[in-house]
Amino acid sequence: MNQAAKPLIFFAFLAAATSAPAQAQSPSGTLAKIRDTGEIRLGHRDVSVPFSYLDDNQKPVGFAMDLCGRIVDAVKSELKLPALQIRLQPIQLSTQIPLIENGTIDIVCGPATNTLERQKVVAFSNTIFVSSIRAVVQRDAPIKTFEDLGGRPVSLTSGSTSIGLLSARAQEKNFQTKNILTADHAASFLALTTGRSEAFVMDDILLASLIAGSRNPADWRIIDDSLRTEPYGLIIRKGDPEFKALVDNTLGAMMKSGEFQQLYAKWFTQPIPPKNVNLNFPMTAPLKDAVANPNDKGV
Repeated sequence: MNQAAKPLIFFAFLAAATSAPAQAQSPSGTLAKIRDTGEIRLGHRDVSVPFSYLDDNQKPVGFAMDLCGRIVDAVKSELKLPALQIRLQPIQLSTQIPLIENGTIDIVCGPATNTLERQKVVAFSNTIFVSSIRAVVQRDAPIKTFEDLGGRPVSLTSGSTSIGLLSARAQEKNFQTKNILTADHAASFLALTTGRSEAFVMDDILLASLIAGSRNPADWRIIDDSLRTEPYGLIIRKGDPEFKALVDNTLGAMMKSGEFQQLYAKWFTQPIPPKNVNLNFPMTAPLKDAVANPNDKGV
């Protein structure tokens, strides 16, 4: 080898070695998109008390919205963009995943069950809540199990996991229900309260919130029978480990410091707007375990 060429080769290797870390530190995926547009887009629900819903001023509030607020702060810090703009996008169960996939929103700030099927197209943060799929019925209704719903009209929200779970139980136990599909949880509960259905199948915490906010909460009860226990996570784009790490690290730090538990108490065991209703829903054992051992396991 030409002796004069050796220093040139050495400096070439040195340049490559020093530039690689700088490239690795440059944000990619969702963070790059946020940096380039100067905004982060949050998908929110309108009626999913206490996770994501509208207050009297039509402002999205709730437990998931507060968690997303902390994540936005982390993004601002990571990208050094204190003036980062927040774009709010209303979503429904049936639109939340498509809007993540096509880039309309960057994160779903609402209750979303982490399922293995959904993991094929989107990713989830570590678990933020654990629910149980049950049914709300009239207090004096002769319904104690899902089998008792055979032949009866049942409210179901389009896009919810409740639909497939109820169908599976019906096939297993050989009964059929007359399903009434609606666009959101409020419409599903309205179908029940107006007599169009005899039960509404959904996550127990959402049922509890609807009952608490109803005109006569004592008229309704949630059956003990359960179709499945489900973990909730914040939905983000699949194949974006950098953004997922930021989200999970933010939530993990909140869980370790106790801030997560304080926010939970704020929304689940204290009066909340707009009617100052207390859901009286303390943290369950499965959620306490998920907080102590953060994970994004689906069902």
